[in-house]
Amino acid sequence: MNVQASAARRGGREARRTIRTTPKFEMRPALHRGLPVVEPMDAEQVERIHEASLAILEDVGVVFRDPIALEDWKRAGADVRGERVYLDRDLVMDLIRTIPPTITYFARDPSKSVELGGQKSIFVPMTGAPYMRDLDDVRRGPTLADLGTFHKLAQMSPALHSSAHHIVEPMDVVVSHRHLHITYSSMKHSDKIFMGMTTSPKNAEDVLDMCEILFGQEFLETHAVTTGNCNGNSPLVWDQVMLGAMRAFCRRNQPVLCSPFVLGGANTPASTAAAVAQLNAEALSALAYTQVIRRGCPAIYGHYLSTVSMQSGAPMAGTPEISLMNFMIGQMARRYNVPWRTSNLLGGAKVFDAQAGYESAMTMMAVLMSGAHYIWHSAGWNEAGMHCSIAKFVVDAEVCDMGYRMTQGIQWDDFDEALAAVRDVGPGGHYLGHPHTQANFERAFFIPHLFDNASIEQWAAAGSKDIKQRALEYARSLLVDYQEPKLDEAKDEELRAYIERRSREIPAVEALNEDY
Repeated sequence: MNVQASAARRGGREARRTIRTTPKFEMRPALHRGLPVVEPMDAEQVERIHEASLAILEDVGVVFRDPIALEDWKRAGADVRGERVYLDRDLVMDLIRTIPPTITYFARDPSKSVELGGQKSIFVPMTGAPYMRDLDDVRRGPTLADLGTFHKLAQMSPALHSSAHHIVEPMDVVVSHRHLHITYSSMKHSDKIFMGMTTSPKNAEDVLDMCEILFGQEFLETHAVTTGNCNGNSPLVWDQVMLGAMRAFCRRNQPVLCSPFVLGGANTPASTAAAVAQLNAEALSALAYTQVIRRGCPAIYGHYLSTVSMQSGAPMAGTPEISLMNFMIGQMARRYNVPWRTSNLLGGAKVFDAQAGYESAMTMMAVLMSGAHYIWHSAGWNEAGMHCSIAKFVVDAEVCDMGYRMTQGIQWDDFDEALAAVRDVGPGGHYLGHPHTQANFERAFFIPHLFDNASIEQWAAAGSKDIKQRALEYARSLLVDYQEPKLDEAKDEELRAYIERRSREIPAVEALNEDY
């Protein structure tokens, strides 16, 4: 007998309401990919990119606009001339080999810890939007409460493995204090893994201090609990803010994404292959530096990919070349045996429309078939990242669930049992009432909640709602059902006290370029 149905009959309306309103949003484990990856380059072409990147590092060099990094490189044996560092290929590859090929992230709820690298991948929501489209689809500046709303939705999305950090910028919080409140919101509203702010070296230290409060100082020394993102200034520049934040994370043995920021045709050559060669050189230089800071600390080959419209100068999403670059970068990361990050479900559309859907779908298919591990910007991204849409967020989260199912590959465990049903049903019959169908239909075929597959008469009778309307209604229902995963009271009190103290200590405007 169905336990929930039995309880409903015994307890009446209140019991039925409890069952109906109790959230059932169990997070999926890290995706174990069961499909082959797409590799458009042969072995000779992979080596051609590799050799071109090493030649860039040796002959052109990379600018490190940071006196501490320059001294670190001198001690490591690099050729440093002013701010430009020329990196010997043997030195670079010796450092790259010490990066762990897999990372296990530990969540506040241990059952939500995940592994990435090899065949394991995770989905992470978008971050950094200065605007949002809210539950009424109004484009406006976000607040801290709005950020909490997105963290709650991430908590309730089975295929999202992280609450990220500033999914939207909380404009009602002083800029120099935002990192504190963003980190607390990630910790409070979700017990999944989360990201850490790298907006300055000292902000990074604050985030890591808060992680120590939550997990313990000794725990951080041996366990990954958060991720920092360090963007490069392409072409071939790493700045003081990002390098200082990188040192803060690496010194405490926490992973960073080493992410060149590609605007194809603007800050890279107008060539897919040459753009990847430059990006690869930039990523290798940062990955190598993480090992100068702390040999053996985890690091992730990162990037942000877009191409630039030669008509408007604006970044574009979902273009064919972005897909090709994802495939190529996957091959390069596998050559170095390091985990890698990409961006997912990107849209340049100004509203949640067909353009947003096509751009996002084009990107996601390439991402899934490229073998990426840290799949960032997986929910909400639109308008080239200028806004996060609540409607698109919940639809993207379901699309991730669909992609998760597809990329797991073909299920064979009930093959013989299903074939037996063919003999039972025979010619001209149907399988709808067969015991195998009744037992397996839910797992056999993914059934989307937000995509409408009713007849047009049923659709019209239900109000002729488009996917945006359905998504906003669904988001409202999720927020009604949300149950906060309560922080330990003592840790919560300590975190709040830390935020209060640091808010008193940090001026309303703080210089970001302090040496650290």
